[in-house]
Amino acid sequence: MISIGVITGSGTYEMPVEFEPHTVETRFGEAEVAVFEHGGWTVGGVVRHGKGHRHLPHTIEHRANLAALEKLGAKAVLATTSVGAVDGVPGKTVIFDDLHFPENRLPNGEPCTIFTEPGEPGRGHLIAVEPFSPKLREKMKLAADDLGIEADIGGVYAHTNGPRFETASEIRALKNLGVAATSQTCGPEAVLAGELEMPYALAGFPVNYATGLAEPEPKEELDRLLGLSAETLPRLLFKTIETLEESDLSFEHGYVYRFGV
Repeated sequence: MISIGVITGSGTYEMPVEFEPHTVETRFGEAEVAVFEHGGWTVGGVVRHGKGHRHLPHTIEHRANLAALEKLGAKAVLATTSVGAVDGVPGKTVIFDDLHFPENRLPNGEPCTIFTEPGEPGRGHLIAVEPFSPKLREKMKLAADDLGIEADIGGVYAHTNGPRFETASEIRALKNLGVAATSQTCGPEAVLAGELEMPYALAGFPVNYATGLAEPEPKEELDRLLGLSAETLPRLLFKTIETLEESDLSFEHGYVYRFGV
């Protein structure tokens, strides 16, 4: 039914186009997917937090979301997230090229994997040379250039477990590891998309400095930057979709070493 999947984060609670809503049943539960046409592609959109920010990070059903996109036929996934800046500044988009997610766990504490049953066909180990698709990243960069969106190209995305924000000590440790920005949602998506061999790319919009790096922003400034994130990131997504070619949808930056295929 679809070729491209998109997953949006805080502030984007509905696809800004006409769409057909679908409730998709997967072995991990239901997922809501908005199906629409854009740029010559049929696209399936998942609102990560649900309408009205129903889901805090610890209740998002990542496996259901990714399995639903795969079930509908998605060959690649483009995602966005609002982040805290660790090495960067609020208001400047980041197109990530590496991932820090050492715990590799879902919000409920289970290992982050699509392979849940002993002996299931296709089970294996994700060996990702890069966690984010180089081809999709390049198309995001070109889209940002076309739109005049200032962006840092490359940077390490760190996934932390929410819903609390990180402490100053935790942020100092991430900064020492070379992290560019952090949020609480996208590590599982990158891993699960990789296991499903769907290229995945992630753009983040820093809406604050991570804890301890600056004085906390007033609520009004945080609200302003969240609004700017909700305006900027969908524009970047939609422009990126318009630039995609079939050759961008191949999973060439890693593989799953499978058993019992």
